[in-house]
Amino acid sequence: FHSGEREEKCIIEDVPSDTLVIANYKVQRWDIHKQDFLKSAPGLGMFVTVTTPSAEVLLSKLYGSQGTFSFTSYLSGEHVICLQSNSTRFVAFAGSKLRIHLDIRVGEHFLDESIVQAKDKVDEVNFRLEHLIEQIHHIAKEQNYEREREEKFRKTSEETNSNILWWAIVQTLILISIGIWQIKSLRDFFISKKLV
Repeated sequence: FHSGEREEKCIIEDVPSDTLVIANYKVQRWDIHKQDFLKSAPGLGMFVTVTTPSAEVLLSKLYGSQGTFSFTSYLSGEHVICLQSNSTRFVAFAGSKLRIHLDIRVGEHFLDESIVQAKDKVDEVNFRLEHLIEQIHHIAKEQNYEREREEKFRKTSEETNSNILWWAIVQTLILISIGIWQIKSLRDFFISKKLV
């Protein structure tokens, strides 16, 4: 995505509880002379802030122009990840455009290939098996989280449908009572004017 030099951009990521989130990023600065983005942005860093669904700051740190940051969620819900450059220029002069490449991986654990190569084949199979079991646990945890969200959504939908039904019944009763009152009032009016 593109951003201004001093502009803060935020991304909302829905994360289950006790889940590792790893993000890689790279910043490129716009070169006016070449009319293209430079391969890197030397001297420019990114200030990363991660906020939990309860508005608590989970991560707030300054990084370089490219790198990796990670955090572990302890609450399930929408985590807000904000990125802002650490440009020292005044806002009036900080008109340069930035291109930010961001790759977010939720619940991913990486295999360290050097450890795998150092062990014999039995240990390698055992290590990969443990890795697969860990991924299965993560998938099960994510499915439980989605199931909870679906149940909450279903409950909200059922409550809304119930409220709509009662509101329709109340409206019908009000309309019937107003109609009866109007008929009675008109009848009394005509009788008092001796038109009937």
